[in-house]
This record gives sequence, C-alpha cells and structure tokens, in this order.
Amino acid sequence: MADVLLVYWSGTGNTEIMAKKIKEGLEKSNLTVDIKTVDQIKINEVASYDKIMFGCPAMGVENLEEDEFEPFFDEAKPILTNKKIAIFGSYGWGDGEWMDAWQKQLTSNGAYLFDEGLKINSTPSGEEEEICVAYGESFARF
Repeated sequence: MADVLLVYWSGTGNTEIMAKKIKEGLEKSNLTVDIKTVDQIKINEVASYDKIMFGCPAMGVENLEEDEFEPFFDEAKPILTNKKIAIFGSYGWGDGEWMDAWQKQLTSNGAYLFDEGLKINSTPSGEEEEICVAYGESFARF
C-alpha cells in the first residue's frame, strides 16, 4: 500500500493536471502515491490510508461534482475522522466558494485538514503547476 491516496474527478482535465503535479511533489518527498479517479476506487479501500488527498473542480453554482464525486465523498466522510486530508480543485468562475464549504465539511467531521484547499482558476499555468508540486511536497511533511 502506498503512503498517500490521491482521488480526484476531472471534467475538463484541469483538476487532473493538478492531481498529477501534486503527485509529483509527493514523490519528490519520497512518498509513494496511489492516484485514482473516483470511479476507480471503492470506499473500503479509502479506509486503509491515513493520508488522503481529494481533488474536485467547482461545478454549477460552486458545488462539488454531483453525479460521481459528491456521492463518493459523502460516503467516505464517516471514515475520514482522524485522517490527514488535503483537498484541491480548479474553478472557472466566482472566487472558489466551493472550497470553503468543502473545508468546513471535513473539519466538522473530525478530519485533520491540511492547510487551505488548493484552488486554481481554469487551466494551471507553468507557475501554478509548480504551486501544485509544492502543495504535494508540503502535504508530505504534514
């Protein structure tokens, strides 16, 4: 089993870019990473990890993706208590309010939330990709 589980959903590929760059940062810190899209993992697999990263873009009116990611995440919430969690995602409008709501869900559920969620507007640029790598490196030390 890897040191970190990284689960994400991506519609346009922006959050996938973030996930791959964050994985790069984790691996630079000598951690092993299981990276999976939300449809590639079962809830019982999530329970065996102590460090988990979730990625989901803002959808609709600043919500988590409702068909696949949100049902998965809602089912996972009870097993996230006392686990080290980081969240990230991209957005295309607004100012990323979905991230604030997502953070509150985690902390009210007893998870140890790493820093603030990482949010990037639209497609990550070269500089923003480096921010994603650094986010992975920082989470590795958490």
